[in-house]
Amino acid sequence: MQATTHDSVTQRTAPGSRDLALFGGRPAFDRPLHVGSPNIPDRKRLFRRIEEALDRGWLTNNGPLVREFEERLRELTGAAHVLATSSGTAALEVLVRARGLSGEVIVPSFTYVATVHALQWQGMTPVFADIDPDTGTLDPGHVEQLITPRTSGIVGVHFWGRPCRTDALRRVADENGLALLYDAAHALGSAVDGRPVGSLGDGEIFSFHATKFINAFEGGAVATSDPALAETVDRMRNFGFGPGREVLTHGTNAKMNEISAAMGLTALEHIDEIIAANVLRFEHYRAGLAGLPGVRLRTPGAGERSNHQYVVMEIDSAVTGTGRDQLLRLLHAENIVAQKYFHPGCHRMRPYALRSETHQPLPLPGTEQLAERVLVLPSGLAVTPADVDRICEVVRLALTAGPAH
Repeated sequence: MQATTHDSVTQRTAPGSRDLALFGGRPAFDRPLHVGSPNIPDRKRLFRRIEEALDRGWLTNNGPLVREFEERLRELTGAAHVLATSSGTAALEVLVRARGLSGEVIVPSFTYVATVHALQWQGMTPVFADIDPDTGTLDPGHVEQLITPRTSGIVGVHFWGRPCRTDALRRVADENGLALLYDAAHALGSAVDGRPVGSLGDGEIFSFHATKFINAFEGGAVATSDPALAETVDRMRNFGFGPGREVLTHGTNAKMNEISAAMGLTALEHIDEIIAANVLRFEHYRAGLAGLPGVRLRTPGAGERSNHQYVVMEIDSAVTGTGRDQLLRLLHAENIVAQKYFHPGCHRMRPYALRSETHQPLPLPGTEQLAERVLVLPSGLAVTPADVDRICEVVRLALTAGPAH
């Protein structure tokens, strides 16, 4: 992306900025720094695994690399069963069908649209619940208000590596006879009160998309400690086949292939190293943005362990004088490709805003407040600590130069 000119901001150099030419001329970075750039920690090991798979001639249908990947995930999550899939979306579609959800399913609007699409695609009605703006996760009190005779389940989202209020949601689910599932696409390696994500609901799904800190090029998984649910998921991800290739249920093709599993295994071998790198970058952001009025970095809550794959900055424009979207444009002009995850909330997106079913549309003040305030900043192995320091300098200058138009 090339730099753009902002008429109301002249080229200037901030004290200590190492003579960066900001908001005009050359961008601060000569390459784009993206949120979610792929982490590829050991190419040689990856290529060896791929070559071995090619030599075996076993590229799909529950090969040895997929089985090993699943075993490593069982160890990490504490779930009794983990079943790898072709994507996180496929994992959620299979899980909600395997758990028997139908009718209405309560889900946060503040999530990536794939969470909601998976429910709609399976013929269910997503009912949007609000979030606690302080945590970004489902508000159990609002969930309880939305339950009707047609409600079959709750799908929470462990957001930005922060687990949901699992005890409160479990109480609501149990008292109303509902399934409790989690989209844990952001939260592999995270935990709350010593309980790892993956072992907190009836079933949870993970994503190993290329943008996730542990990726399998493209992939996902279902984690559960319910043996009957695991058996149904296993069948449904492979056309409904049971033993002896007898078709026992409806199904689809949601299997992970061996090449994806090779990448997933290679990444998992370095998970501690990658999380440590994430933490280091987070600490650089925290130090670099400390004391900046109107800016808050989101941090884990008490008793929580985060994978820190996302660095989330919250902007209070009433204090900064520069709105979140204005700041985003300035950052993009400097090759800092931040993202406003997840604006404007699914309930405001066209396929759902135009619906006429019960509960639609709902005012969701917590969702709408957070959706207007957050930016996710570049991190991961492709972003060095020195890059983070410079990004902080750009943010500081952008927010102290006065409002941009």
